[in-house]
Amino acid sequence: MIGGDLQFAIVVGYLFVALGIGLIAYYVSETTAEDYFLASRSLGTLVLLFTTFATLLSAFTFFGGPNLAYAAGPEWILVMGVMDGIIFAILWYLVGYKQWLVGQRHGYVTLGEMLGDRFGSRRLRATVAGVSLFWLFPYVMLQQMGAGEALVGLTDGAVPYWGGAALITAFMILYVVLAGLRGVAWTDTLQGLFMLSMVWIAVLWVLSAAGGLGAATDAVAASHPEFLAMGGGVYTPQFIISAAVTIAFGVTMFPQINQRFFVAESDRVLKRSFTLWPVLVLLLFVPAFMLGTWAAGLGVAVPEGANVVPVVLNEFTPEWFAALVIAGAIAAMMSSSDSMLLSGSSYFTRDLYRPLVDRDVSERGEAWLGRAGVAVFATAAFFASLTRPGTLIEVGDTAFSGFALLTLPVLAALYWDRTTGTGMLAGILVPQAVYVTHVLVPARTVSLFGADLTLFARTYGGWDVALGLMGLGLAITVAVSLSTATNPAAEPSRFDVSG
Repeated sequence: MIGGDLQFAIVVGYLFVALGIGLIAYYVSETTAEDYFLASRSLGTLVLLFTTFATLLSAFTFFGGPNLAYAAGPEWILVMGVMDGIIFAILWYLVGYKQWLVGQRHGYVTLGEMLGDRFGSRRLRATVAGVSLFWLFPYVMLQQMGAGEALVGLTDGAVPYWGGAALITAFMILYVVLAGLRGVAWTDTLQGLFMLSMVWIAVLWVLSAAGGLGAATDAVAASHPEFLAMGGGVYTPQFIISAAVTIAFGVTMFPQINQRFFVAESDRVLKRSFTLWPVLVLLLFVPAFMLGTWAAGLGVAVPEGANVVPVVLNEFTPEWFAALVIAGAIAAMMSSSDSMLLSGSSYFTRDLYRPLVDRDVSERGEAWLGRAGVAVFATAAFFASLTRPGTLIEVGDTAFSGFALLTLPVLAALYWDRTTGTGMLAGILVPQAVYVTHVLVPARTVSLFGADLTLFARTYGGWDVALGLMGLGLAITVAVSLSTATNPAAEPSRFDVSG
């Protein structure tokens, strides 16, 4: 099929452009671990804002969100576009600004390194890294799933699912090994700007072909009137609040996002970035999710296992334009994946290998060890993605909630001097253990004293179990800290940034 060949060639060509930028970054970078993982803490406002933005443009966002809007209506905009944008901007200030101040003073590269020094605990440092890597794995896998599904839809099956997943895996390994954070940040900026413009052009093109905004909206009202009623279907208040809170708090602890709290060249850059964040998020999520909603109203048929965005673009826009948008989306997923792999490798080398295996590893040796970790982690995630363990939303939501359980104990550590290392360990491990049990064990109903009781459900009364476990984690952190002594090796002064 000539059309499919052209579209596939555009996708691959775009990936090679990104790879070229990575090569330039490789030649201008230093060989130190700090430069490889943090670009020597030198990012300005535009690059910091767009590297954070592009890092979050994952398959969950660009394909999972429109798919949900296609199936249930556009209120996902309220969750991801409004509530999450505001909540994360606040957390960027509360967590990110304090982390930046502490990181500038002590040269920290990872969250685990910072907490381990504060509490004098290699065990806590390794625990934070281990939990983070555990939840990072399914989110890397999510990007590979999204790429595989996108190329199936774009090429009408000419490229199989495994081929699309393998393509993005190979490119992101090669890119991260070469580029480090400097190259990642440069391509993130390019891809963020590209995707923002392409999505708006796509919306205008689809609306023009459909007869305009009024005609597209009338079609939705006629075929899916429930989509225009607030609170309908899956969008209960419990679902909306649970999703908004767990996603925003989870994003804050994502390694690839959390490390960006360390990389701003000044406090002014950091403050500008989190102030502009809610606006930037709305500019992308509103058009992307409305594409899914209008597709439902216009009667676009989406094959099972495919994503709505490639299908609606193939129907209403020229094939070359559809390929450009999907190429940008796949590149954005690669931006998420390469950032995840880079951060994951820093967690492995700084928080597991260095303190537990070889404390004397050189900066250059650490950087190359991180590169090897990238290849192993990405390859393992690729093989796991072939099992397709759930929808993009299901896999993404599971990872978000796992990370969200870390946020409140970390906030306690940053702002409450009485927090102890034992309190942190208990506040992290207990909720994680309960949540993993709920993820892995199927829900079951048992009878107790004549009443039916549901166990191991992901929601209770419509509320995400992770929301309650977040509160449990904070309560355990506080209670155990009050009842345990401070480690003599702890240094609370490391978090003192006054003056």
